[in-house]
Amino acid sequence: MEFFPALLSHEESNEMATEIQRRINKKGWGFWAVEEKTSKIFIGFVGLNQPSYELPFNPCVEIGWRLSRKFWGYGYATEAANSAMEYAFDILSLNEVVAFTPVSNKRSQAVMERLGMTNARKNFNHPKIPNNSALKEHVLYKITREQWQSSNT
Repeated sequence: MEFFPALLSHEESNEMATEIQRRINKKGWGFWAVEEKTSKIFIGFVGLNQPSYELPFNPCVEIGWRLSRKFWGYGYATEAANSAMEYAFDILSLNEVVAFTPVSNKRSQAVMERLGMTNARKNFNHPKIPNNSALKEHVLYKITREQWQSSNT
């Protein structure tokens, strides 16, 4: 949660998990739980989401991830996000997927670039981040189905 305004309380975390499950039940897709293959330890989530709040590029489907810090740097986010991207384009037949993160989150931007996404050069102020926060300005990345397919054939 380094690049989020605050840590979630236990109750807020449970509420978020319930909402993620509700969205998966409704749509058949969403943010999926990720476990480390060998140990079977839950390490976070990766997947797709339709933001329920106003963004300057709505409607959209975003790809996102949140992994426990001790699992950063092993390629888990990229591996799982590649699977989610495949689902987005091959199963859901989406035309475009977006990703966004605070400008300072260079690690997530590197994952976006490994996925073949490109910086749209359309930074925006995230509506759910307080105005006085250093995390307010976000960078937007995008990839189209054609770009995905041409880089994965």
